[in-house]
Amino acid sequence: MDRCLMNKSLSDNDVVSYFDKVNLLFYLVICDVQAESGESNKNKLKLYSYWRSSCSQRVRIALNLKGYAFSFALLKVWICFWFFLVGFHFLVLIFSFLVTGLEYEYIPVNLLKGEHFSPDFLKLNPLGYVPALVDGEIVISDSFAILMYLEEKYPQHPLLPSDLQKKALNYQAANVVCSSIQPLQNMAVLKYIKEKVGPDEVIPWVQSHINKGFAALEKLLKDSAGKYATGNEVSMADLFIEPQILGAIKRFSVDMTQFPLLSRLHEAYSELPAFQNAMPENQPDASPSSVT
Repeated sequence: MDRCLMNKSLSDNDVVSYFDKVNLLFYLVICDVQAESGESNKNKLKLYSYWRSSCSQRVRIALNLKGYAFSFALLKVWICFWFFLVGFHFLVLIFSFLVTGLEYEYIPVNLLKGEHFSPDFLKLNPLGYVPALVDGEIVISDSFAILMYLEEKYPQHPLLPSDLQKKALNYQAANVVCSSIQPLQNMAVLKYIKEKVGPDEVIPWVQSHINKGFAALEKLLKDSAGKYATGNEVSMADLFIEPQILGAIKRFSVDMTQFPLLSRLHEAYSELPAFQNAMPENQPDASPSSVT
């Protein structure tokens, strides 16, 4: 049997030899990538997180997204070349190898047990808030600061568009969540309302502020949203919006029918592995009895 490959007629033995060489080359590429990965494991990122913390969830999503670090230009060449030679099975192999997040050590901090006020954790964040990220000698607390750090250090899958107007829009949407919604529903605030005002006022308080913030987001994003918050690519705004929507639905029973745009975005996020893997119930410290 003869086969015409790259304008050359090859015998069966030639084809086998050719495949052996290509397999060897692919093996060496994989080994090289794994070697680099192994070297980086020595300085693995450490994320101090609480499973139900929406602030921590933002960072978990970013770490997942930033893991798509392999050169996509090179990937396209390999896919076209190998799909021609060996077909669909290679695609399964390559994507199973590549579709992983930045490897990091997940260190749970149990807020219900007050572990965020332990002396060791207060060294990382004197305010006693999660998340905190440790990268070698560098310690960053506050989810916004962590996301900006990751954006600078790991430019793959950028979270901020190059367009200045869209970048500003991302900052605005993120700040609606992290300044005007989430702080008003954190544990310390809810505890204060429960003790000083009354337990029956907690949910109405939270719902009123979530509704106000969500209404603002609907207006802010109505002319710019595509499949995601500010277009057809996932951006920083999405990392703030989805955890807040989840909390609104699962913890505070917010009626999302009044927010059609955010509801549509929520459906779009459900299709993304980077978002699903960061879900509270998928974390190692998740409480089976209170996943809602």
